Amino acid sequence: MTPQELASALARILTDIVAARGADIEVTEQDTQVERPKNREHGDWASNAAMKFAKRIGANPRELAEEISARAAEIDGVAKAEIAGPGFINITLDAASAGETARRVVEQGEAYGRGDALAGQKINLEFVSANPTGPLHMGHTRWAALGDSTARVLRAAGAEVTSEYYINDAGAQMNKFGRSVLAAALGEEAPEDAYPGEYIQSLGARVREQLPGLAELAASDRDAALEQAQELGYQLQLAEIKDSLERFNVHFDVFFSERTLHAPAEGGGKSPIESAIDRLREQGHVYDEDDAVWVRTTAFGDDKDRVFTRGNGVFTYFAADAAYYLSKMDRGFGEKIYLLGADHHGYIGRLTAIAGAAGDDIETDITVLIGQLVNLNGARLSKRAGNIIELDDLLEWLGSDALRYWLARYPADSPLALDGEKLRSRTNDNPVFYVQYAHARTCAVDRNAAAAGVDRSAFAPELLTHQTEAELLGKLQQYPGIVAGAAELREPHRIARFLEELAAAYHRWYDNCRVIPMGEEPVEDLHRTRLWLNDAAGQVLRNGLDLLGVSAPERL
Repeated sequence: MTPQELASALARILTDIVAARGADIEVTEQDTQVERPKNREHGDWASNAAMKFAKRIGANPRELAEEISARAAEIDGVAKAEIAGPGFINITLDAASAGETARRVVEQGEAYGRGDALAGQKINLEFVSANPTGPLHMGHTRWAALGDSTARVLRAAGAEVTSEYYINDAGAQMNKFGRSVLAAALGEEAPEDAYPGEYIQSLGARVREQLPGLAELAASDRDAALEQAQELGYQLQLAEIKDSLERFNVHFDVFFSERTLHAPAEGGGKSPIESAIDRLREQGHVYDEDDAVWVRTTAFGDDKDRVFTRGNGVFTYFAADAAYYLSKMDRGFGEKIYLLGADHHGYIGRLTAIAGAAGDDIETDITVLIGQLVNLNGARLSKRAGNIIELDDLLEWLGSDALRYWLARYPADSPLALDGEKLRSRTNDNPVFYVQYAHARTCAVDRNAAAAGVDRSAFAPELLTHQTEAELLGKLQQYPGIVAGAAELREPHRIARFLEELAAAYHRWYDNCRVIPMGEEPVEDLHRTRLWLNDAAGQVLRNGLDLLGVSAPERL
């Protein structure tokens, strides 16, 4: 019996009691959620539902708890239900009911933990979105790990998620990038405002190799040469960014080009940015003043109204942001989630105002998550990029698993200082090693069990009576709820922390309960049933690590 099934049974019991008392009160499973008691001697699960509802129906909390517990004790799989304190209900499952979790996990495999809490939701999740003018650095690394893990968790809860990278490939920074690459390709002195770093020289060399006539073109038509060098340099740099992300096990469904927002529609019609201002004007949120076009964003909580375009006809960054948001609406996304860096706090009011002006519900249709900075002791500045720590260098030094796990195990809004040597360590003080070691241990038990003739040909869950077995089964039962909660709150770090608790429970069980008989002892159903439990623990460890984009090695 899972916590969700127990909560559902309690909700039905309480609904009957409320109806019998003539109260018109709805009882949901959320009202009857159960949790693990701090003292395991008090049972497997605890509920405070009686104290929640007693006053609302005019009952004494403890008397209501007694009525609920009497009925709860009759639930199939419940060994006993007892009252504690002012009205807590402590529930103990029988061993067979608890042990059934092991079979359920093994039989469901990769599907265990996945649910439908967010079914029907179509979500656009935008993250990283670094300018394609240089390599990804350590700041992008954190947003990449968090964003990809968040997408995986949302999908596991039943949501339809499109992970999206917004390519800032228009505007002044791209022109600066183009001038830098062209100068490098022609062997000229770098412009005063050029991008620093050897990577520009490397891009210049590749552009020169692929455009052998560039020097002659530059001599006759500098603008045409700049256009070609900029475009090729951009494509090369973007390909490098995509390659770095793939090696970091981060996957995007869509790479959305900002340039498409400025491009005219087919047949020479208005660009998406021009159409955006028309749409917002039709909704009454646009006005003209001081030779500029404004959007009245203060009506939706922004600190000031925003300029869409001035008299020179040049669109602002806000204009592109608005057109991009409307694009997401047009593509049918309900909730639009933005995961932004620590220096983007000002975007919260701006993006929320865009959503309101576009007709969306700013409470449900847009979420802006601000991630805090990360620093890593021992990390070295990139020789190639000059003043940054490159993702590629971090991957070479630490590996994808350590980076993904450590960056995902903390809330996005907490500043993060990591110790590089600890990330590299193969000790129990390193959480990713600790969790992966637990998984590798389940695989070793499998191999040794096969050699000893222990298989899963029998399953007798009533034999799983050891205290560590009850603890491990309880953790396995919690996993679906952990996934649903992490998805609902957009907090993948909850998966990492759960995995560490599960690994600890597994290691304690391993130290106390043998799957393989001692010496000449015969193989019994207890050994076979424990193999089910071992394999269930391994499956949940794999499932959870996959949600974090981390591998589950069979050997360490």
